Amino acid sequence: MSDLGIHFKTVLSLLIIVNPIGAIPMFIAITAGDAPGKQRRQAQTAALSVIVILLTAAWLGKPLLGLFGIGVPAFRVGGGILILLMAISMMYAKPSGLRQTSAEQAEAVVKENVAVVPLAMPLLAGPGAISATILTAERAKGWVEIATIHLAALVIGVAVYAALRAAAPIARFLGNTGINIATRLMGMMLAATAVEFIAAGVSSLFPALVGGMDAGVARALAP
Repeated sequence: MSDLGIHFKTVLSLLIIVNPIGAIPMFIAITAGDAPGKQRRQAQTAALSVIVILLTAAWLGKPLLGLFGIGVPAFRVGGGILILLMAISMMYAKPSGLRQTSAEQAEAVVKENVAVVPLAMPLLAGPGAISATILTAERAKGWVEIATIHLAALVIGVAVYAALRAAAPIARFLGNTGINIATRLMGMMLAATAVEFIAAGVSSLFPALVGGMDAGVARALAP
């Protein structure tokens, strides 16, 4: 894959995990009755919060792993499993408890300021997005790849703001069925990304096992 393809995949993967379209029904519910100006400020604050959360994860994620003695390969497997569970939930078009519990959702409706918690975190930039950002930042080799992560955070922030600002028209146009179809499609792509994370972690944790499997496949395919 070319460098451009890798950078595009980085942005797309994080955008799928954050899933701004999937947050539209919740945003409409928790901002119902608010003045247009307040809704705009809530969307703006949520978008900025998502950017800050993702960039913080990119810069501080690996040092925190080291502080707690967690190896990157193990975190790849754990993060991949977490993202896979989220993808499975998306394919069933159901809200995942990994993002937000039903109690948190009910509490959000009566809160005065919901832009940061629970809208930005954990609904948008939740554990899955944070895990994916840490893993992507850990694999960054040069300034171009690091810049790609920053660009991805900015693009996602803009996408979040655009989706929330246009929440009502998008919800009317797509309806629940359209939003569910889009969520399922994104869940399929997210599942593939999760499998890649898990495979990379397993190959680092058990190189002998992977090498033995490769040798076995080679012998089976040999004439």
